[in-house]
Amino acid sequence: MTIETKMAIDQEYIRSFSSEKGEPEWLRDLRVEAFALSDEKPLPKPDKTRILNWNFTEFTKHSAEGSVYNSLNEIPEAAKTVVHADESNQNLYIQHNQTAAYLTLSDELKNQGVIFTDIFTAAKEHGDLLKKYFMKDAVKVDEHKLTALHAALLNGGAFLYIPKNVEVKDPIQSVFIFDDKDAAVFNHVIVVADDNSSVTYVENYIAANDEVKSIFNIISEVIVGNNSKVAYGAVDTLAQGATTYVNRRGITGRDATLDWALGMMNDGDTIFENITNLIGDGSNSDAKTVVVGRGKQTQNFTTSIVHFGKNTEGFILKHGVMKDAASSIFNGIGKIEKGASGSNAEQESRVLMLSEKARGDANPILLIDEDDVMAGHAASVGRIDELQLYYLMSRGIARPEAQRLIIHGFLAPVVEKLPIEAVKNQLVDIIERKVR
Repeated sequence: MTIETKMAIDQEYIRSFSSEKGEPEWLRDLRVEAFALSDEKPLPKPDKTRILNWNFTEFTKHSAEGSVYNSLNEIPEAAKTVVHADESNQNLYIQHNQTAAYLTLSDELKNQGVIFTDIFTAAKEHGDLLKKYFMKDAVKVDEHKLTALHAALLNGGAFLYIPKNVEVKDPIQSVFIFDDKDAAVFNHVIVVADDNSSVTYVENYIAANDEVKSIFNIISEVIVGNNSKVAYGAVDTLAQGATTYVNRRGITGRDATLDWALGMMNDGDTIFENITNLIGDGSNSDAKTVVVGRGKQTQNFTTSIVHFGKNTEGFILKHGVMKDAASSIFNGIGKIEKGASGSNAEQESRVLMLSEKARGDANPILLIDEDDVMAGHAASVGRIDELQLYYLMSRGIARPEAQRLIIHGFLAPVVEKLPIEAVKNQLVDIIERKVR
């Protein structure tokens, strides 16, 4: 059996790859079953975007070796802008291509039982714990072709576990750097905050040069225990030729909080899902996403918060800027299931178009199956307000600078939520370059 790749991948290849990584038998079996399943499953069907002709399966390499760094001075320049300069106060994992390149975790967190490592070390040394969460509840293997292929061809990622009653004060960061132009990326991140714990996790996906034009299949699973809190930040900056599928999902326990701050700055065609299932009573989620599209890229962003527990709250905020001939679909879904009484679902999606050929579509969706709830939405698609421009220009600000200030103000609600200053500055710089 083979899939539509330019290299020979079959069940024997998958078993061999898994054995080389020293994976436990359960993961090896899961890979083989998922590979067989990928032949049967269709591609996902994002609303209003046709992806049947997108390349999600053809690639010439499944993995590529990367460098190992002994200090932060050795990391590529593209990554230096997003990490702290001080190595003594850094909880940081860096992956270069498919190689675990650098890892540091404070002794304090190690002594408290925090686990932070690459996905393959987690499989070898914490296999039972990984098995408990890997594609079990947040993302299922059998959802569609891309989730099945992801499970079968997993070749990188990180695992973060915060034990019960542990509050992590300093942010924990992963940086995924890719500079091999042909190797496909199937990266998986799992963040688990056990009961009564808290953590801030931030990740960066960086294409270190414009030659990186392969396939990116990225999945993150976030499990937030009872009375726990996770703040999850991310900035993705993948190159123009890359085809990207991103799926970031979370599950909350009772009185838990899961907040997202996501900067989607890819230059290639992108399908993005961000889904939070508010399972526990009294849990809440605040999902903020900022997008800048340019060139001829096509992007589809679906953010969904589903209320299962009583008295849950979900807030979706999505702001996008489109220029050139870029097009973007913003789907915001607030769903309140039967029995989730006392819940509140709110959302806002707004798109600015900077050129005649740019296209934006904001679709607010409320699905309410319970009576005793609150819900609301707002959506707008348009160009920069001429009155705002006139106000700034009347005070001596040139038109290009006035436009720049309006755009930064428009995107600020998401940018300001990123908890690491270096990452926040990186996102501001990227926005500046893309809209200039």
